[in-house]
Amino acid sequence: MKKFNVTGACRQEIHYMADISDRLCQMKEMIDDGKYFVINRARQYGKTTTLSLLKKKLEEEYIVFFISFEGLGEEQLDGSSRFAKSFLQLLKETIDFGETILLNEQGKQFLEESAERCDLDFLQLANIISMFCSMTEKPVVLLVDEVDQAGNYKSFLDFLGMLRSKFLKRDTRPTFQSVILAGVYDITNLKLKIRNENEHQYNSPWNIASAFTLSMNFDTEQIGTMLEAYDADHHIGMDTKEVAQCIFDYTSGYPYMVSRICMLMDEADMTWSVDGVKGAVKVLLTESNTLFDDMRKKLNDYPELRSMLYDILFLGKEYPHHLYQNTMNMAEMFGYIDGQSGKVEISNRIFETWLYNLFVSDERMSSLIYNAGATEKSQFVENGHLNMQRILERFVVHFTDMYGDKDEKFIEEVGRKYFLFYLKPIINGTGNYYVEAQTRDAKRTDVVVDYHGEQFVVEMKIWHGEEYNRRGEQQLIDYLDAYHLDKGYMLSFNFNKNKEVGVKELQIDGKTIIEAIV
Repeated sequence: MKKFNVTGACRQEIHYMADISDRLCQMKEMIDDGKYFVINRARQYGKTTTLSLLKKKLEEEYIVFFISFEGLGEEQLDGSSRFAKSFLQLLKETIDFGETILLNEQGKQFLEESAERCDLDFLQLANIISMFCSMTEKPVVLLVDEVDQAGNYKSFLDFLGMLRSKFLKRDTRPTFQSVILAGVYDITNLKLKIRNENEHQYNSPWNIASAFTLSMNFDTEQIGTMLEAYDADHHIGMDTKEVAQCIFDYTSGYPYMVSRICMLMDEADMTWSVDGVKGAVKVLLTESNTLFDDMRKKLNDYPELRSMLYDILFLGKEYPHHLYQNTMNMAEMFGYIDGQSGKVEISNRIFETWLYNLFVSDERMSSLIYNAGATEKSQFVENGHLNMQRILERFVVHFTDMYGDKDEKFIEEVGRKYFLFYLKPIINGTGNYYVEAQTRDAKRTDVVVDYHGEQFVVEMKIWHGEEYNRRGEQQLIDYLDAYHLDKGYMLSFNFNKNKEVGVKELQIDGKTIIEAIV
């Protein structure tokens, strides 16, 4: 029986996999056109699996070398002679283990003899590549995984420069039909890692590469193909479209998250339903895994990245999508943000909630409001049901007592953050929350709380007059309609001296609105 997999490359015969055949066809078209390109995506984005499937698709028409720089170090990569010899050894190994097919004996023998040479430089390597490609009966394609491993070595940039030179002369000197490099960092950032201060940071030797714009995310149909295969084996009778859509809503199709949610549902025998997906998401957000461990490390290594994400989440700060800005480029390269709407947004709900949890956790020990929520937790749950109105009532009291004398600037910047601080210990372990990205700005944020299968929509906003408040109420009603809810909650941070602090109930268009003002 097949299993879901989140470690290493997936294999079709033993793992449930999304159908990405359309993507592979598009990549093959690029290779048929002789394009060189780079697949730079975040960690655990399915790059190795994609290259493995691509190799199989190409092997009827091409001689394909699929190698990886993973595990190589200074001894293999530092210096042109070492690098050239290591590269040829990697090619030879694919032949030794039967991974490269359709290669004639002349080509095999030539490559094996070349790999044994000790006096190699990149000029000689370039000549070997041309002679080898002239011997083969089919065009040669080179796939290189984990290129980041070589990113700290100047010899790698020299290697790219050699391939670029051969690409430009390929009408007269045989070379690879196509070269595909895969890693987290793009080639420009590899250059940044080793450049001298007086070196132009965008002087990349890999400017021959075509743009790789294909999405590596799974869409709902691709997620559905994986669920359909599982359902066919286990005869569950699940609504695959509904479950696929729910998984996509949380993950935006991030391959690792999609597979991990499915794995958790399978291993814990959860129901294959929307509620099952929510349960798996709750587990995912609380576990330690390589994706989140790497994310935390990146935030510690790059304080400016951490600061930008914090400002987006808690202050509603808007950043125009501009990838020539280094921090933004880095955030998108790591998969943390998306800019398709024209402004920067956190790329998926799971990342967003995990970041909220991280920032809340990092600050909670110094937060009086967090401790107040933790102390009063028991009074907000009645027979397993969360009393959101009571939460708002107590939050108004605590916030007014603790921070009511603060100036407008302070409250505007931290008010909504402190509500999440207060909420977190109350629902922790049982419920979860996420913020709707399309409503998050400097004036308004909608939080959706899941608790024991019930949903609560809480609109948090900065007071900007009666007219703005009425529009906010109508927006909340529209949002309740979308969630098929009859009751919603509104938390307003009001700076007027004559404001009426407290909680009141409103009836608008057949909906009940519990409005709290601090």
